[in-house]
Amino acid sequence: MTNRKGPDSYPVLSSDGKKIAYLGHDEHYQGYQLTRLYIMNSDGSMPQCISCNFDRDVDDLIWAADGKSLYIQYDDHGNTKIAKMTLGGQVNDLASDLGGVSLGRPYGGGSFSVAKNGRLAYTYSTPEHPADLAVATGIGTTKRLTDLNRDLFQFKKLGKVDEIWYSSSYDQRKVQGWICYPPDFDANKKYPLILEIHGGPFANYGDRFTAEIQLFAAAGYVVLYTNPRGSTSYGAEFGNLIHHNYPSEDYDDLMAGVDAVIAKGFVDPNRLYVTGGSGGGVLTSWIVGKTDRFKAAVVAKPVINWYSFVLYADGPAFFYKYWFPGKPWDHMEHYMKRSPISLVGNVKTPTMLLTGESDYRTPIAESEQYYAALKINGVETMMVRIPNAGHGIADQPSNLIAKVTYILGWFDKYK
Repeated sequence: MTNRKGPDSYPVLSSDGKKIAYLGHDEHYQGYQLTRLYIMNSDGSMPQCISCNFDRDVDDLIWAADGKSLYIQYDDHGNTKIAKMTLGGQVNDLASDLGGVSLGRPYGGGSFSVAKNGRLAYTYSTPEHPADLAVATGIGTTKRLTDLNRDLFQFKKLGKVDEIWYSSSYDQRKVQGWICYPPDFDANKKYPLILEIHGGPFANYGDRFTAEIQLFAAAGYVVLYTNPRGSTSYGAEFGNLIHHNYPSEDYDDLMAGVDAVIAKGFVDPNRLYVTGGSGGGVLTSWIVGKTDRFKAAVVAKPVINWYSFVLYADGPAFFYKYWFPGKPWDHMEHYMKRSPISLVGNVKTPTMLLTGESDYRTPIAESEQYYAALKINGVETMMVRIPNAGHGIADQPSNLIAKVTYILGWFDKYK
């Protein structure tokens, strides 16, 4: 049905059987490539991109009953939305705040369906609650149908979450983030701060429920989480600022966020902590190799050495081709320049490593390398090996609790 160079997936037949909608993109071997919405005749003829003027990924699609438009799901500035897109590419937002099905950290997600009369049913979440069921017919018509965690939140107080925008110290580019405050926050006090960094790196955090960050806040920390360059939901240009350049100036984006929160006056600049998982683990190890500002760090499921990573992680046919200019032995200097192991000689920050023993995406051998290097250099360190855990450590609730407990225990040791 398709023959271009590029992935095509998720075909959906229109109700009259005349057209097929599908997702894909032309292959450019970039780390981040927008997922586009296409339609073609049911015999495969006349394919056309209807979302090519829409600078966002299309994550899901459902044909409208009349066959003249499609319902789509997409992320925009850290919020997941449902919209209606005409066959000419016009977009009309219908609902927002999808998500809440990933309980650990505030990633995008969620799902929706459409009734014959156009009413939407979807997973609805805000920072105040995980996914509940809601219905809507358009913006401003949302009706929440369930309150599944009322019994919990009647006696558990959550931290308030505020959006923040600030300028990167590298190029003054605007960066979006969120601050989670401890319950019973007092702006006249000075609090310790945790910078929590998302993975991916082509992913986004947002105004969604997050158990881990709420647990950090409940322990008395102000928590900052942001979408530095390379994050999705801001368009192709922003996402590809780290193409063949990661980690890089995303470091400046993150540090500018820390400074922006300190400037508000309620954070003790002498009590800063940093953690992140996967891509966030890469950036955490990169940060402690470039600055001593943080009292302690927890590097979760990281990549430390890109040369070794591309050869034994779970995508050896992918990473070297999309994230780097070529094979590691042909570009050794490039690989090592971007590897946190190259900065390990600078590290003075007490640093814990935390990885699942069954992680195939960022194998535990990456953590073992960094642990050994820190030990050789006399840096205070610890390695936590989580049995039977893959890359999604928090997939088991007990592992989520264990992960948070270890992180808070390490930070508390260096208060």
